[in-house]
Amino acid sequence: MIPPEDTSVHSLPGKASVAEGFVLLDGPNGVAVTMTAYAASETGKSLIEAARMIEEKTESDK
Repeated sequence: MIPPEDTSVHSLPGKASVAEGFVLLDGPNGVAVTMTAYAASETGKSLIEAARMIEEKTESDK
């Protein structure tokens, strides 16, 4: 488990935008990713599923 004080863990969301037919993801500390629409869509689905799994585990640990 990553300690909460680890500075590589971000609690602020990234911001997605569109430029020249690509999806740009700008995140904290200069993180920047350029993706195709397909890659962005699949990444979004994967992120949502991973977050859902953590939320479910957190709820079951209570």
